[in-house]
Amino acid sequence: MSLRIIVVLAVLTGVTGSPGVMIWPEADSADTAHPNSVPETVEATEIFGQQQQEVPVEEEAEEADEAVMATGELNPNHYPARRAAKVVQHYLNTRYGSPFRLFGLHNVQSGNAEDAADSGRKYQLEISVQEIISNTTENCSAEVLFLGGDQQRLPQVQVSCEELLKSNTEAQEEALFQKYKMNPSLLSAQNLPDSYGHIEPDNKPLWHLGIVASSSVMLKESTENTLFNMAQVANITQLATESEQLKFDCHILLHEMVSQEIINWKLLFTWSPPEGVNVLQMEQLPHCHHCEKPPNTN
Repeated sequence: MSLRIIVVLAVLTGVTGSPGVMIWPEADSADTAHPNSVPETVEATEIFGQQQQEVPVEEEAEEADEAVMATGELNPNHYPARRAAKVVQHYLNTRYGSPFRLFGLHNVQSGNAEDAADSGRKYQLEISVQEIISNTTENCSAEVLFLGGDQQRLPQVQVSCEELLKSNTEAQEEALFQKYKMNPSLLSAQNLPDSYGHIEPDNKPLWHLGIVASSSVMLKESTENTLFNMAQVANITQLATESEQLKFDCHILLHEMVSQEIINWKLLFTWSPPEGVNVLQMEQLPHCHHCEKPPNTN
């Protein structure tokens, strides 16, 4: 009988485990996370190929062509609000960017989305924007309208960032313009940044010009379902010209963060302090299947 009791106790222990230990079921974050959510991270400005904050793209977010878009108050950490806010960054750089003035999205504070009759969807945002070179930040109000219809159209943006736009960089820009214009040889640079994330100081103005020019492409290509970031200036070359503006041929790499695609574009643009950066031609190049992802593209 004692042997039978030992066998029964052994069987019970094997089924139930130790009576003094309680096993809690593990929460499955994939079941509870919003399909467009961005995990909480240390706040940092999203700035092109050298940004410090990595914005993870979850598998669910890659399938975020939702039949019903979020309406009403938005979670500022979710993709719908952040995608609209990045459009504001591209707009500011397109309109006001220069080799000495670049804008980056610092934080999304609040957002609201609504259907705008038959014209599309409107996002109202409270965001903080950083002017990267002077390292100044301002809270801004913005409105982004993604136009409806079968054809993709440029998002309409209205933004109030008065203090950031007051920075005076005219003297620096004029000095750089004269330096480039009087240079005995035409400028060129490749791989900005390089595989180690490094850019030579003399090439930083060219990198900044590439960012401003690329913002025109990112603004044009942005929809409610995209999230573009500047990855790299693969090469940039100054072209001979007799006009009062400098002319550049540029090959850029953009990181579309939802699809995780690296997209190649060829740009022809001009720059002068009075006229700013003006993109004359833009051409999307064929997808490069053997190309590696550039460094520091988050």
